[in-house]
Amino acid sequence: MAEQTSAGQSRQGAPAPEPRIRPVALGGVVFAVCVLALVGAYHVIAGLAAILDHNFYRAQENYAYDFSINGWGWLQLLSGLVVLAAAFHLFNGRAWARAVGIGVAAVSALENFFFTPYYPVWSAIIIALDVLVIWSLATYGHQEAHKVYNAPL
Repeated sequence: MAEQTSAGQSRQGAPAPEPRIRPVALGGVVFAVCVLALVGAYHVIAGLAAILDHNFYRAQENYAYDFSINGWGWLQLLSGLVVLAAAFHLFNGRAWARAVGIGVAAVSALENFFFTPYYPVWSAIIIALDVLVIWSLATYGHQEAHKVYNAPL
């Protein structure tokens, strides 16, 4: 078997074999983009609801992380916009976009952990979706992005 060089050519002059695209990995990134867009939209809507109507969320008593409802609204709105931006930049096939997507999903899961007393079921659903996004983006490799989107190596 021929050894690979850094330029993608084997030492015997034959081109390197094309990377094999796993349908699960490609489907995983499409899934991650769609779910990140839904999670971002949820954050934006939840944030706008808290900002526009101060009585939409009830203040929780004896909750250590209880911020003002207006503060939660702005946090949800801004994080939702960041999540949406990360979702739309994932199809470029860049490694930094995957890293940002994983980071944004992790921050979104953490934020929803603190948001659990306000809407426990929705928070649990968003946390589960964020974990699935992290898994999907972690299994999607740079070689698949190059093959599908002609992203530079």
